[in-house]
Amino acid sequence: MIYSTQEKKEIFFLSQVHQPFFLLGVISAIVMMLIFALSYKGIVSLEINTLHFHAYSLIFILFSNVFTGFLFTTFPKFCQSKTVEKAYYKKLFFATTLGAAVFLLGLFINLQLLIIGMIILFISQIFMFLKLQTIYTNGVAQDKEDPYWILMAHKFGLFGHFLFILLILGLDIGNFAINISFYMYLIFLTFSVGQRMIPFFSHSLETKDSRFITTVFILFLLKTSLSIFNTYTFVAVTEIFVDILLGLYLLGEFLNWKFSPLQSPPMVWILQLGLFWLPTAFILSGIISTLELLFDVNFHYLGIHLIALGFLTSILIGFGTRVTLGHSGQAPNADRLDISLFYLTQVVVLTRALYSINYAFEWNLDFLFDISFTLWLLLFFVWSARYAKVLIFGTKR
Repeated sequence: MIYSTQEKKEIFFLSQVHQPFFLLGVISAIVMMLIFALSYKGIVSLEINTLHFHAYSLIFILFSNVFTGFLFTTFPKFCQSKTVEKAYYKKLFFATTLGAAVFLLGLFINLQLLIIGMIILFISQIFMFLKLQTIYTNGVAQDKEDPYWILMAHKFGLFGHFLFILLILGLDIGNFAINISFYMYLIFLTFSVGQRMIPFFSHSLETKDSRFITTVFILFLLKTSLSIFNTYTFVAVTEIFVDILLGLYLLGEFLNWKFSPLQSPPMVWILQLGLFWLPTAFILSGIISTLELLFDVNFHYLGIHLIALGFLTSILIGFGTRVTLGHSGQAPNADRLDISLFYLTQVVVLTRALYSINYAFEWNLDFLFDISFTLWLLLFFVWSARYAKVLIFGTKR
């Protein structure tokens, strides 16, 4: 059969499950952050609260798409099951793209249209979960503990997504929707994947504590519950304790894995340092919350951004680069530009942290926000300029 040039390009773009979802995620990173920044600065008006848009779009459009591509690639290997059928993931990709497009149109046109987009995205997420559940059930792997916790995170993701729909419909449940979706879905999911894959990439032979993931899950659940009700002083103090306890516990376990960043290839130490951002961010979050209580200041979501930018985005850049290279027939090695992108990610963390400190102490350096979101856009523009052609056409980087 003879295909036209356009048909060949389309076939390759959809030939591997990670390719369309990664590209949709990267596009979302640019578009959603640009819209948020314009809304935050009062340049455009949206049909929903700017904070709610920011949280929902990054959690359920950007990061969910990236993890769909990643997990549909790796989850069958975890469970020793059949791969995801092309027909299935193509339908899911088109449905997700449709939902994101309708959601964006609704942002500027009509709230009802926006809700329809959210419902389409929610249904798409259900089918994504059902496929993972089928893979888990049919898999013949003897040890399926890690896949179990990945599925658990997705259950919270579905619950959080449903809460967001209720929030936009008018229920005053913003704290519930955001905290459950962020901590129990997005961060716990990233942790569950990272604690399995990064030691594997690092060739770590150390035995993990058999209670490790269960303990972390309980602490995450406690942290999330306290975050929802932290307007009470006792609850806020307890949350500080849990943040620091969780950070120290994670740090102790990670150190036991005996990584050697200085002796590791760049792609590996990038992921290792990204993983260590998680305990660091929780410990710093506890310190920040303590300062807020003692000095009655507001660091403007600094703790959340340390986790989202330091841990989550660093892991995203590392995994996204490795998978894109490895599944295009190229050695999954980071070169100078890849390393520069990782360093740029850390600069994004720093500038966003400085903006929060500026907000707390009223330095009137609000241009730090402009620098922070511009660097975010630059990060994903450069990454997409380099790897979009690999994802779409299969060309070398």
